[in-house]
Amino acid sequence: MTLSVETLQAGYGRTRILKDVSIPAMTAGSFVGLIGPNAAGKSTLFKSLAGLVTPTAGRITLGGDDITHLPRRDRVRRIAYMPQAYGCNALLTVFETVLLALKQTTGWRVQGDNLDRVADTLSALGLSHLADRGIADLSGGQAQMVAVAQTIVRAPEVILLDEPTSALDLHHQLSILTSVRSEMQRRQPVIMAALHDLNLAAKFCDRLVLLRAGEVLADGTPADILALPEIGETYRVDTDLEHTRRGALYVDARLPAAASAA
Repeated sequence: MTLSVETLQAGYGRTRILKDVSIPAMTAGSFVGLIGPNAAGKSTLFKSLAGLVTPTAGRITLGGDDITHLPRRDRVRRIAYMPQAYGCNALLTVFETVLLALKQTTGWRVQGDNLDRVADTLSALGLSHLADRGIADLSGGQAQMVAVAQTIVRAPEVILLDEPTSALDLHHQLSILTSVRSEMQRRQPVIMAALHDLNLAAKFCDRLVLLRAGEVLADGTPADILALPEIGETYRVDTDLEHTRRGALYVDARLPAAASAA
């Protein structure tokens, strides 16, 4: 199973955000990091893939099927999308919230294996102790972790995570992305995550797609992409790609001399 994007154009009204975006086949069991500055078009790309924004041109192909104009309701079983803004019924518990997400794809009658899958997902993300807690009682970071659980529990072919670590401390950033990689290895979905932290992208992703002003500037391995001069140009910083003592990639970023002096 592969997910491909070909010369995709999309936007809002007369404002075009994506400009002929092409991403060659993303294969099952791959973790693709979508990187780029604010307003690069990352969220619009995810919404186009999830069926929340209708492309004006181009094509999206999933497993050989053209899904470009497939309604959102018909994509929900195959593509799970976690947006930046997380909202949920404040009267539900964490367990009920994740169960509700699962039932969107399995029908509304609750069966034993549904409960087991929710419990397994909460356990994998270290959320079991919050199962009976009300959503309204969670911190922002905890609520974001529950949103990831809602996405993963459905076991879709494609998982789209829009800034899944933005509200999390370092421990939980690592915990979430480690769990996402484990899910990738276990169920073999295509995973795309929009990440602002380039070092997290380097650590967890197999492939990076650099987006700027609605266009793909580069697509390749983290080692290749993070070494490009376009990285510094895109983020308006000076960067050096280094290796830690353990051999991991590390992006050392700083403001340009003129900007820091100002």
